[in-house]
Amino acid sequence: MARTITTPIQQRFSDFDPFQHVNNVAQQMYFDVGKTEFFRQLLGEVLFGDLRAVTVSTSTSYLDQLRTGDVRVTTCCERIGNKSFTLFQQLFADERLCSESRTVLVAFDFPAQCSVPIPDRWRERLAEE
Repeated sequence: MARTITTPIQQRFSDFDPFQHVNNVAQQMYFDVGKTEFFRQLLGEVLFGDLRAVTVSTSTSYLDQLRTGDVRVTTCCERIGNKSFTLFQQLFADERLCSESRTVLVAFDFPAQCSVPIPDRWRERLAEE
């Protein structure tokens, strides 16, 4: 499997619901923080260039209650296709696995407004171990 990036998560007061659980929407934001750090470390240009990664599908499984603790998200590239790739993420509180998410992204050429094959430099970086 490709390299896994671990990102610590700073929890905010607004992340919690009246039952002292981290709201599912906040968990999605935690996954986004993990994606941002993953791209920053491996593919900086997908965040700001003319050719970017665009989310086309996300699926999340909530496995356990998430409250406070040492919260971190892990992110790795699970699959690379012709125009798309899949990120697999896990959200932990202390050592407990609380949720998992898979996100399918496509390489998207913003000036041309269309999806394109994943560039070789992205493919190489995403597959690195």
